[in-house]
Amino acid sequence: MTEPAPHPIDRLFATIKARKDADPASSYTAKLFHQGKLKIAKKLGEEGVEAALAAVAQDRDALIAESADVLYHLLVLWAACDVTPEDAYAALEARTHRSGIEEKKSRKE
Repeated sequence: MTEPAPHPIDRLFATIKARKDADPASSYTAKLFHQGKLKIAKKLGEEGVEAALAAVAQDRDALIAESADVLYHLLVLWAACDVTPEDAYAALEARTHRSGIEEKKSRKE
């Protein structure tokens, strides 16, 4: 029996990590890493706003494209901060047995 293929998020994260030390002149991902966490976080925020605006405009295709950009920039930020998809999966799994209201109340203000 063959193992299932890795999830696209996991494959993209592996590609992003592999490009961390690439030449910034030839890799957008390497360029982001070279510019640092602040620039990566800024790009993530910009893409998040663009996704939200696409949703408000009811532009499904734009929302899909912007969502892919959000996910990509989030993965770059994770890699820059030594966070893995598995870390996020574990956090999501831990929340599956609680209501969203309970989970938010448990966070520090």
